[in-house]
Amino acid sequence: MFPAPGVSVAAALIAFSSNAQTILVHGHRGSRATRPENTIPAFDYAIQHGADVLELDLAVTKDNVLVVSHFPMITPDHPGERVCVGPETPPQTAIYSLTLAQVEEYDCGSNTLPNFPRQVAVPGTKIPTFDQVLDLAPQGSFDFNVETKSFPNHPELTPTPEEFVKLIDDAAKRHNLQSRVILQSFDFRTLIAMKKLDPSIRLSALIGDGNDDAMMGITDHDKDFVSIGNKTGAQIISPDFHLVTPEKVAAAHAAGLQVVPWTANKPEEWQALVDAKVDAIITDDPEALVIWLRNKKPHP
Repeated sequence: MFPAPGVSVAAALIAFSSNAQTILVHGHRGSRATRPENTIPAFDYAIQHGADVLELDLAVTKDNVLVVSHFPMITPDHPGERVCVGPETPPQTAIYSLTLAQVEEYDCGSNTLPNFPRQVAVPGTKIPTFDQVLDLAPQGSFDFNVETKSFPNHPELTPTPEEFVKLIDDAAKRHNLQSRVILQSFDFRTLIAMKKLDPSIRLSALIGDGNDDAMMGITDHDKDFVSIGNKTGAQIISPDFHLVTPEKVAAAHAAGLQVVPWTANKPEEWQALVDAKVDAIITDDPEALVIWLRNKKPHP
């Protein structure tokens, strides 16, 4: 993995610079293109098809259990997102207001998304806990890139940043996986809190679309990769892939930072990111990206 345990970020970056085709593949929400997102079947598919990193999102239940969900709501009314079917609760019921037992009453695998035509339903699939995802670790040497779904403007939806990251750190320690966990967030408060709590956990600062940035108080002037690294203490900058340029990546590398853009799904997008010399790519279709990268390697 990158960096491997005991290998400094600087040394790993030097190794990366010697081979422009060595790019890690992050499976966005597991393998969203092929299985219901943020579910064990999606993570299993990503592992089986060569993903280097499982990317996932975390929410917290009323009884302080980390569960995997991109939205803080149990059944978000949002086009193109995972559809869960369960008890008759208001559409915007916060996961933080439900116990784990209540969350587990929902089936999140029976519905597929039309914008992912290869997505296969897995009826009966539940929202997994973070511990259940970490239980997959013995299947390989992949890492876990976990996002805190934390919102400064809506403190009622999550614990405090300090409480949130402690739950994550405790889980990583229970599984002895601190070296394989990356904490990413648009809410830089959680990155700063984790740096204070456990400096061994790698940090990734997310920057991107206007909605996320506005919610977190990030302006266009704040989107300099190096400045964000300095502000947050993150070793990784994870921008919307549209923000990536070769110049920005070179400046980040010169400052000892990695660049891991999200979420690129087309070969022409992957090629532009390879040309910019990014360190990894977050994609909904890790299987396709792994094959594409393999085919780009020069033959002996």
